[in-house]
Amino acid sequence: MKAPLFSVLLPTYNRLDLLTRAIETVRRQNFEDWEIVVSDNYSHEPIGAFIESLDDQRIKYVRTESFIPVTDNWQNALNHSCGEYVIMLGDDDGLLQHYFAKLSELIVKHDAPEVIYTGALLYAYPNVIPECTDGFLRSYKNRQIYQNSTVPFLLEKTSAHQLVADSMNFRVNFDYNMQFSLVSRKLIDRLKDKGDFYQTPYPDYYASNVIMLTANDILVVPDPLVIVGISPKSFGYYYFNNAESEGNKFLNNSASANSSEVQSEQLLPGPEMNTSWLYSMERVAQNCQELTSLSPNYERYRLIQICAAFTDLARNKPGAEDRLVDVKSLLNEQEIEKYYQKLNQWFEQTSEEEKPKLASKFSSFAASHPPVAMPKIEGEFETILDVFYNIDITGN
Repeated sequence: MKAPLFSVLLPTYNRLDLLTRAIETVRRQNFEDWEIVVSDNYSHEPIGAFIESLDDQRIKYVRTESFIPVTDNWQNALNHSCGEYVIMLGDDDGLLQHYFAKLSELIVKHDAPEVIYTGALLYAYPNVIPECTDGFLRSYKNRQIYQNSTVPFLLEKTSAHQLVADSMNFRVNFDYNMQFSLVSRKLIDRLKDKGDFYQTPYPDYYASNVIMLTANDILVVPDPLVIVGISPKSFGYYYFNNAESEGNKFLNNSASANSSEVQSEQLLPGPEMNTSWLYSMERVAQNCQELTSLSPNYERYRLIQICAAFTDLARNKPGAEDRLVDVKSLLNEQEIEKYYQKLNQWFEQTSEEEKPKLASKFSSFAASHPPVAMPKIEGEFETILDVFYNIDITGN
């Protein structure tokens, strides 16, 4: 049987209500040549029974024999797929209307590029982000990678490599979420000599940067074609609600699993997100050393962790004072003079009433995520399916 043009990978764990919606955004496309691979990470919920009830041969169901790290579950989904192009969706994400039809046209028009990096919308369910209790729908259109273009274009290799250089310097100038990237099977196969396609505790940080370095051609499509979801059961929820450790348990991933790959004396206490980012960049540098001399900027990593400690202090988070003491004990003289003393002076000279604002100043000083306006899209979107039904990129 001929392989489908598109494979949609859908790893899931105990989120059947969300999974059903993600699947519907695929099934309701005006294009038939696709498959979905649902990789169930040992859920307690009846995921398999639901998939069977759909009675659709294009939807494959596989189940792990135990609860495995999210990276392994992503790879499991990929290993069971066979499409010519692959997209990874979280089970709280979705496709927008005409995703397959639009991309199949572009694949033909641009002679089968190895990667197609699309635009996207960010959808937050109500009561997920503390300051946005009604939820929101926002556009990523102002991200640097789109270069203010409104039409598809081939990304120059120098630009792609610069984006990776920014990542190595702990500055995010393109989005690492795999929902943005439709990846050709030929590129995935070519990368097999580097191990699994998904690696490290943050597989999207790793894979997105590797494909930027290795793809022969990357077509950038500024139109929003996917929905990136933040749900009450997502890592994003834990992150925005200051519960990162619970989020890591949910993913069954830990930064410490990769500790042998970095200069351990350079690590600092703080958010595991930043340390996992470091591990991902180390692996990219290691696996792509024939293509680049780039390596992670440890000074920048440590600065981000220092700023995170002061941010927690400004927000009066439990244990923040002790964590800052731990961080300071590991700093060298240059870091104390260059960073710690300056940030500490800001803190001591700021009134208690103004300290919540100071937290934002500390984050800005780290400059890991350059501020980019994300225009809000008005409307009532109770679930991600409301976004699917009401947002039509063709304008019809």
